[in-house]
Amino acid sequence: MTKRNTIQNVTDRTQGRETVLTGLHRVREIARRDKRVRFNNLLHHVTVNLLTESFYALRKDAAPGVDGVTWEDYEVGLENRLRELREKIHRGAYRAQPSKRVYIPKADGRQRPLGIAALEDKVVQQAVSTVLNAIYEEDFLDFSYGFRPGRNQHMALDALTVGISKKKVNWVLDADIQGFFDNIDHDWMIKFLEHRIADQRILRLIRKWLRAGVSEEGSWSKTTVGTPQGAVISPLLANVYLHYVFDLWIKHERETHAQGDIIVIRYADDFVIGFQHQHEAEHYLEKLRVRLKKFGLTLHPDKTRLIEFGRFAAERRKRKGQGRPETFNFLGFTHICSKSQDGRMFKVLRITMAKRIRTKLREVKEALMKRRHEPVDELGRWLRRVVQGYFNYYAVPRNISRISAFRKQVIRLWFRALKRRSQRHNLTWARFGKVAEKWIPNARIIHPYPEKRFCVRYSR
Repeated sequence: MTKRNTIQNVTDRTQGRETVLTGLHRVREIARRDKRVRFNNLLHHVTVNLLTESFYALRKDAAPGVDGVTWEDYEVGLENRLRELREKIHRGAYRAQPSKRVYIPKADGRQRPLGIAALEDKVVQQAVSTVLNAIYEEDFLDFSYGFRPGRNQHMALDALTVGISKKKVNWVLDADIQGFFDNIDHDWMIKFLEHRIADQRILRLIRKWLRAGVSEEGSWSKTTVGTPQGAVISPLLANVYLHYVFDLWIKHERETHAQGDIIVIRYADDFVIGFQHQHEAEHYLEKLRVRLKKFGLTLHPDKTRLIEFGRFAAERRKRKGQGRPETFNFLGFTHICSKSQDGRMFKVLRITMAKRIRTKLREVKEALMKRRHEPVDELGRWLRRVVQGYFNYYAVPRNISRISAFRKQVIRLWFRALKRRSQRHNLTWARFGKVAEKWIPNARIIHPYPEKRFCVRYSR
């Protein structure tokens, strides 16, 4: 049902930050109150003030797009630039520029294609994402964690660990959608958006970004499917697409047809489903393939596995003579069936994926060899940030051996790089040990146990 949202018209054309937030707060209240309402007057929330906030929300060191304009370049005369940009948007004269295609290495050695948008496109996409988030954050389900404000990877990891530990989970489907961002169907994308968005001006903007094309080495190519990875608007569009394709479907299936316990955790296009019964897990896997195919998506054949996992997996596999339970990877961690220290309780052990460790150490080694002639203190400060950032993510309970090994290898790589400075070096390990202790943080667990953190957030 389409309804006019007259309450949205309270904001004026020269609104300040407080008025912007008030207007979006009211949009959010309407979205929370009525899940069927379609918003037909959203573009007026894209004001100069919101564009300014969106500009300063962008990364200053991000690579420029096809226009070659950097963040610092655009900041010169920012107020006039954004005023002109707003006028172009509202009179329909704004044109999206193609994304600049670049490639970054993946952990498995392959190349991941990214699309770098022009800076003005980033600003407008950020502003539109802010407006749309006010609606869709009321629609998205609790088991969706990727690219959402106030949510992160560790929340998804906590929910997965607690779900496997507390529910009757005996089988785990570790699934990944093959080339998800490259295979989003534009027509379905617009149809999904139209469930909530009736403002054709917003939909036209999104169509422009989807169809802007890609520029690679000076040649332009048309895009008929997919949304560029790296575009500011892409994470939100991806979540909207999977909300209708996967989230609502699995929620309905779980509530109406499930015979046993089912848990679901999704982070972007990577998701894990836990089942109580094997036959149900196999049945849902086939139904999921059919469901995704309808919307132009397929499961990755190598990264999608159904494995026996849970509190009884080790005992059952031992009786069958099948060895230890299989493991699965999710968000950088290998998940293993384990026991508490006293051996009485089932626990999910999470350790850093070996591939992630090798990839990070390779990056550190290459950077150290390029920077080995810099002053030791400068290198030390840089390495401290690198190692501490690594610990901030991977220092979870019972992963101390992996993060300690990473720290040890970083110190060894630094020592070897400094020895390569000159053939007549006089650096000994005893002397270098004091330098390493000064700059490299000690390995220690930073994150609490997932049960504790999860119960604080979800006390119910």
